[in-house]
Amino acid sequence: MTSPLFESTIKSLPLLGRGKVRDIYAVDADKLLIVTSDRLSAFDVILPNPIPDKGRVLIAMANFWFDKLGHIVPNQLTGIDPETVVAADERDQVRGRALVVKRLKPLPIEAVVRGYVIGGGWKDYQETGAICGIPLPAGLKQAARLPTPIFTPSSKAEAGHHDENISFAQAQANCDAQLKDMLAGTGKTGAGLAEEARQAALALYTEAAGYAAGRGIIIADTKFEFGIDAAGTLHLIDEALTPDSSRFWPADSYQEGISPPSYDKQYVRDYLETLDWNKQAPGPVLPADVVERTADKYREAYTRLTGQKLS
Repeated sequence: MTSPLFESTIKSLPLLGRGKVRDIYAVDADKLLIVTSDRLSAFDVILPNPIPDKGRVLIAMANFWFDKLGHIVPNQLTGIDPETVVAADERDQVRGRALVVKRLKPLPIEAVVRGYVIGGGWKDYQETGAICGIPLPAGLKQAARLPTPIFTPSSKAEAGHHDENISFAQAQANCDAQLKDMLAGTGKTGAGLAEEARQAALALYTEAAGYAAGRGIIIADTKFEFGIDAAGTLHLIDEALTPDSSRFWPADSYQEGISPPSYDKQYVRDYLETLDWNKQAPGPVLPADVVERTADKYREAYTRLTGQKLS
């Protein structure tokens, strides 16, 4: 276990921004350095405690999936060692927790795929019989497997704000509005790219869920982010199928009718639901046992999925 990193302090590159988990720096006009911290956000609020090894797990797992799923859609990776783009005394901040990636234009949507009825989808289903407007069979129980995975996009929110579920038509309209100028002359449209993203997200989820099932893990749902280059080519960006972007359940303890035990940050969400907290910043300090249990869950998820120990 390495010392937790709540926030990177790279001085040799310009800082472009900090997200809920990642710090983004400019390498040059074509590339970015993304440092994955040990910050944890829940209910879109960054919590004050870093989770040891979390950033290293996220990077190792994302790299695993980028390699395994690269035949479905191009991704952001450049293959450049992050330690070569920062000053010598900053290398410990990027070792095992950073990527040098292509500088791409993100699509203005979160590409969410759901394979099971859980979380906000369960609440939506109870109220409407549908998830994000997609009708589902009557009588489904909490955590039930859906007949087929569904694509339920959401808008992208800034840190501290909540993503909002949107229809696919709205996702297409958002992409049209925000990507129109960049796509001029490429022969592509934002609506068309939204459809590409939907098909890619469903294919990524389906293949990943099949692989994970063979390792004893259910991927209940996940979210992807996509970006485009100057030619309008779709790329998988940000992270992929990590405990931060997915719900991972151990298959041997799964059952319908309850919220199953989880390898992801649902453990923290469940703890926070026991508190008198309004889900607004600042977030509450987590007890030491919750921090360590969460760290253990992240490490175990990586080992179960890949068959390898975190180096």
